[in-house]
Amino acid sequence: MKRLTRVFPVFGLTFALAISALAADLTGSWVFRRPGPDGTSNDTYFRLKQNGNELSGDVQQRLNLRKIDSGSIDGNHFRFQVTTSFGGQSRVMTYEGTLESDGLHVKMIPPPGMPGRGRGPGGGGRFGPTEMVAVKTSDNEGLPPARIPPPALHDVKYNGLAKTPPMGWNSWNHFHGQIDDAAVRGVADAMVSTGMKDAGYIYVNIDDTWQGKRDASGNITTNHRFPDMKALTDYVHSKGLRIGIYSGPGPLTCAGYEGSYGHEEQDANQYARWGFDYLKYDWCSASAIYQDSDMQAVYQKMGDALEHSGRPILFSLCQYGRDNVWDWGPKVSGNSWRTTGDIQDNWRSMSTIGFSQNDLAKWAAPGHWNDPDMLEVGNGGMTADEYRTHMTLWSMLAAPLLAGNDIRSMNDETKSILLNREVIALDQDRAGHQGHRAAQNGETEIWVKDLANGDIAIAMFNRGDSPADIKAAWADLGMKRAKKVRDLWAHKDIADAATGYSATVPSHGVVALRISK
Repeated sequence: MKRLTRVFPVFGLTFALAISALAADLTGSWVFRRPGPDGTSNDTYFRLKQNGNELSGDVQQRLNLRKIDSGSIDGNHFRFQVTTSFGGQSRVMTYEGTLESDGLHVKMIPPPGMPGRGRGPGGGGRFGPTEMVAVKTSDNEGLPPARIPPPALHDVKYNGLAKTPPMGWNSWNHFHGQIDDAAVRGVADAMVSTGMKDAGYIYVNIDDTWQGKRDASGNITTNHRFPDMKALTDYVHSKGLRIGIYSGPGPLTCAGYEGSYGHEEQDANQYARWGFDYLKYDWCSASAIYQDSDMQAVYQKMGDALEHSGRPILFSLCQYGRDNVWDWGPKVSGNSWRTTGDIQDNWRSMSTIGFSQNDLAKWAAPGHWNDPDMLEVGNGGMTADEYRTHMTLWSMLAAPLLAGNDIRSMNDETKSILLNREVIALDQDRAGHQGHRAAQNGETEIWVKDLANGDIAIAMFNRGDSPADIKAAWADLGMKRAKKVRDLWAHKDIADAATGYSATVPSHGVVALRISK
């Protein structure tokens, strides 16, 4: 049969789901195979059932099944919708098209406001390539593997790392799926040349999309963008830095690459052989196999594997604050645990995440930290005042400080924020206390943090859309008088502030103080 081609461009996308002959209906499993430039692929399955003029079933992407909310067929025309979640908001994806003699042609219409930060293999694009051809496949293809029962619970020995919150850099926020060996080497060079290493940023962390397939023995390999991982770790170590890697307990990572499911010990040993010092472990497709109540046991499995690998590897849990992870994170030797969903480079996302951490203060301690996600400073979505608030709030929270920008080309303003050692000192204070909200008046807040030498850090935040006058009286914060008051962003001591201080704080801005009693 001669194959015809028909395309439907939508937002620069075209999908053609080809079949060799006209089917009686749409019932069955259909797959879009989406190859990436790094030799991997990411498949999307439509598992459909037609009943008269009604269409039901699921759309499966990276083992995540999303049920069709409503679907219909009128003649050779079909349409169905699937609810998806992005940034904590539910949105509707629409699929529509026609069944013709040469195949099933599908047009995918994304919901309004869907950003272009795709996690698919090859990364970076909104939904990947502009044209895809898929075939009807067996009903079992692409389904999650059989469930491996999680182990019985026990406490994993603390690895002795992260006595202060981890500091460094992570590739995802800026590079997404476009990270490669050359970029990591360039970032390592810049960590040294910009002074970030001297300021305490020591981890250079590769996020998702480094993986290739497993070899015949089940060992994880790299894709062609990382030709020699041991040589790369050696290079980063030669700069006096440490290096991190990314995986997850599911069969696939968030971007659809190989996860560590069923290979935990094998992968931990490989990371150790390569010379990695840090592992970010992202829940993602594990949700297709396990319940949230299994999380502790599933993360414990990798905690044990890292302990037995023979190399100290910082363990960063990434499961978005689910299952009250702060209760059990230390028990699996977790050095940090995500407390929220993914941050975005805008004021609403950053402020919502940061100011929601107040109730978690009691779980932060040396070796084990609440993690409200990586820094967006320098990525361009916020003002300088908002980035100063970002940096100050994360430091008051004793959060990991993982820069997410391209530090190879950051401007002086970004450097002044990320390299403010007086603010960094609040984050890295050896007492390990997380700050808390001491006062709130409308859109203004005062946060307080006790420091190891007896000093107190105070941050006066203005969450409003216009400048605001904020007054802090030391007596209201448990102090009689201040011996010395230091403005950490102006880098100067403040006179006449023995009993309190007043400041006009810009919209979305902050005044950060260090007070000696």
